[in-house]
Amino acid sequence: MAFYNRIGSLMRQSISQTTVSNGNAKGPSMFNAFRCMSSKLFVGGLSYQTDDHSLKEAFSGFGDVVEARVITDRESGRSRGFGFVNYTSDDSAKEAMTAMDGQELNGRSIRVSLATERAPRTGGFSGGGGGYGNDRY
Repeated sequence: MAFYNRIGSLMRQSISQTTVSNGNAKGPSMFNAFRCMSSKLFVGGLSYQTDDHSLKEAFSGFGDVVEARVITDRESGRSRGFGFVNYTSDDSAKEAMTAMDGQELNGRSIRVSLATERAPRTGGFSGGGGGYGNDRY
């Protein structure tokens, strides 16, 4: 998250230092690519029949959808019941969140909120074993 905030502040600094002629700003065109990072929605409560295409179709009425992705189980390939929708603008994301939260999609009431950065995983395998199979030591 700090990385994205830093990139955003660098881009804003760069934009503020751009020259404007004839109403058109001349500056880094990468700014628009980075903006989509802050307009990501979490969509929960999805039906198992909802796929990437139908998710994008449901949310495209609120603005330009960069990506719509239903998260699937690694083993079975079946939907895990949630997904993410990325917009090109924050305004489109906010409008979609307000309009779609609590609405029905493919027979299920969905929850829509701004996506948050996933907390880093800690731990993992700690060894231990609890004494099983360690009789030889």
